[in-house]
Amino acid sequence: MDEHDFLAEQFEAHRGHLRAVAYRMLGSLSDAEDAVQESWLRLNRSDVSGVENLAGWLTAVVAHVCLDMLRSRKARRDEPVGWNVPEPSTSGRQTDPEHEAVLADSVGRALLVVLERLSPAERIAFVLHDMFAVPFDEVAPIVGRSSVTTKKLASRARQRVKGTAAVTGADLAWHRRVVEAFLAASRGRDINGLLAVLDPGVVRRADAAALPPGVPTEIRGVEAVVEETLLLAQRARFAEPALVNGALGIVVAPHGRLVLALTLKFKDGKIAEYEVIADPARLHELDLAVLDS
Repeated sequence: MDEHDFLAEQFEAHRGHLRAVAYRMLGSLSDAEDAVQESWLRLNRSDVSGVENLAGWLTAVVAHVCLDMLRSRKARRDEPVGWNVPEPSTSGRQTDPEHEAVLADSVGRALLVVLERLSPAERIAFVLHDMFAVPFDEVAPIVGRSSVTTKKLASRARQRVKGTAAVTGADLAWHRRVVEAFLAASRGRDINGLLAVLDPGVVRRADAAALPPGVPTEIRGVEAVVEETLLLAQRARFAEPALVNGALGIVVAPHGRLVLALTLKFKDGKIAEYEVIADPARLHELDLAVLDS
């Protein structure tokens, strides 16, 4: 086996890890694949004979690539509007939507949404240290900061990811059970399941952009809300509980990109009112965080 074949074999052994790192940094499978491919090209152009930890070297390389991609994306991207959100790829590479959906589910759609709101350096520091246990001394050169500053970057990111609940732990726990039951019933088109978690006088309000043409921005009563929920049940596949302005809410995020957020009010153990937010300016103003697993 010549040196090129040996490097190729070593790279393939680490490809899955590199893809996992890049996906969490970029939130796009096609962009992650591009970052991994670029790390392979850089490996081919480099003398790694003195590298003792090839996995660490490759992780640093793919992180550098991702940081450049995030900075470029942040400088030029216009936020998508509306339900039909394209995958946020910079390359045009096509990926299997089903695979993308499974990957987003495995990482967590709420996490991907919150990561998207971090600065590039915060995101790199948080993903490498908190998700892949890379020491700060190794993260610091990647983001171009001191170890102390890199710790602060990761700490700020961690605070934004976890957020602060504005309700008690007990309330948050039962709100979460209700919301998870609501989403499960929505996905399964389970009428009885929906009736079990919706107050008889439930009110649904929504931005016009969240609704099909001609649908009123406010409906009242459990029958009307159940009927609409069944019609729009496909959206529940991309939905996940999250902290929205400190309370239990829902984010809807195909490809990990936020398109809808739901704020909810509860009464007697059921959902009494909820609002569907789709306006980009309103979505931008929301304080979003991930629920503890």
